[in-house]
Amino acid sequence: MVIAASLLQSVGRGGHCWFLGQWLLGLRRLGWSVFFLDYEDETRPATEHERLQLADVLRIFDMQDSYAVLTPTGSSAGSSRAAALDVVRRSRGLVNVMGYVRDPAVLEAAPVRIFLDIDPGYGQMWRELGLADVLAGHDTFVTVAGNMGDPSCTVPDAGASWTTVRPPVVLARWPATPGGEAFTTVATWRRPWGPVEYDGRTYGSRVHEFRKFATLPARADAACELALDIHGDEATDLALLQRGGWTLVDPQAVAAHPNAYRRYIQRSRAEICVAQNMYVDTRCGWISDRSVCYLASGKPVLAQDTGFQGSVPTGTGLIPFRTLDEAVAGMQDIEARYDVHSAAARELASEYFDSDVVLPALLEQTGVA
Repeated sequence: MVIAASLLQSVGRGGHCWFLGQWLLGLRRLGWSVFFLDYEDETRPATEHERLQLADVLRIFDMQDSYAVLTPTGSSAGSSRAAALDVVRRSRGLVNVMGYVRDPAVLEAAPVRIFLDIDPGYGQMWRELGLADVLAGHDTFVTVAGNMGDPSCTVPDAGASWTTVRPPVVLARWPATPGGEAFTTVATWRRPWGPVEYDGRTYGSRVHEFRKFATLPARADAACELALDIHGDEATDLALLQRGGWTLVDPQAVAAHPNAYRRYIQRSRAEICVAQNMYVDTRCGWISDRSVCYLASGKPVLAQDTGFQGSVPTGTGLIPFRTLDEAVAGMQDIEARYDVHSAAARELASEYFDSDVVLPALLEQTGVA
């Protein structure tokens, strides 16, 4: 199986590395031969330092001998372009994360082209609005939007038939480490692109939801820390968060490397997850792959409601909230019954998100197995 995604240009983001790592490790655990495919950005070629970082990250996931970074005419790291194309031809299929690889030679070589949607709403709406068609050239469509196709979900299908998948986690790499001092999360304040206007509504990013919960730490009298990627010019929002009682740390200092990201989660007490406005307002059922790492680590997750209750049990271990009052109550309940919530978190990860459970079902559903 070939997994294609943008990693070279995002190699300093530990969470993104782990999202990809769960798939690479999970498929290998099932006995699959896995090859990772990245692509050089022609507008900003990678530095030698970034290529060394990429090799280090892939070594963590046991992929140091099974990857290539392609260019339009060759390869800048790993296997040669010819060797990579041969691997694609002989594979059972290409999993193309968000349609990242657009190279016609790669897409034509793949026996099956699987589009993996990890940002539900954006790609579908961009296609419907004629802004970008990241779905083009694929045969099979998979999304982490658990409610895709349900009347409650307003993400358009964009003319595709979708299979849903829960974010997988390799439990052996995420042992339970209950305890810790603060509710934490790792997050980006704004996306590189702006809000999307679709069907009379405007869908925004995390900033458009987080402001509603700025006073949560003070209201709940709880220690809350954000490893937040936010520009220093966001002075008004930074002041708002600090007045609300949030402790802010630099994600590059605590979560840039996959090992540091894992340590940060495992030192936390629980997660407080505020979702992007796109996921909340579309009721798509999104659950963060980061939250799944918290669950596997025995950390309760207090997560903003995106409609995920239909696909996974909630109330113990995983607590949804819609309002500030519900978030306060959820935080207080986690503190009052921490051991119960911690044990339930690990159980949820084992039953619903274990890569040994999630990936075989997906491969069967997509006809690749």
